[in-house]
Amino acid sequence: MAANEDISQTGLVEATGIDRSTLGDVVGRLESRGLLSRKRTRKDARTYAVRVTARGLEMLKMAKPVAVRTDERILSALRPNQRAEFKAALQEIVSAMKRLTKPN
Repeated sequence: MAANEDISQTGLVEATGIDRSTLGDVVGRLESRGLLSRKRTRKDARTYAVRVTARGLEMLKMAKPVAVRTDERILSALRPNQRAEFKAALQEIVSAMKRLTKPN
């Protein structure tokens, strides 16, 4: 999301697979903590555009090394030749779940 300035909440639902009401709650809590900003779009006054704030970007910057260490720790349970397969399988699962949750 940090790379997607002014993504709509609908776009976030599609990108994350989180249901609309849960995502609205999460966005509201992150906004109250100053990590996201939310504003109505010019194109559609019913739609919110969400943006990571400077404080949110700083939080992401601090969290990245922890996430990398966590990934490394999880992957260390696998032999090096299994890691790429595992990542590919996870990506396949994510893609399948996105297809299943897309509105027809």
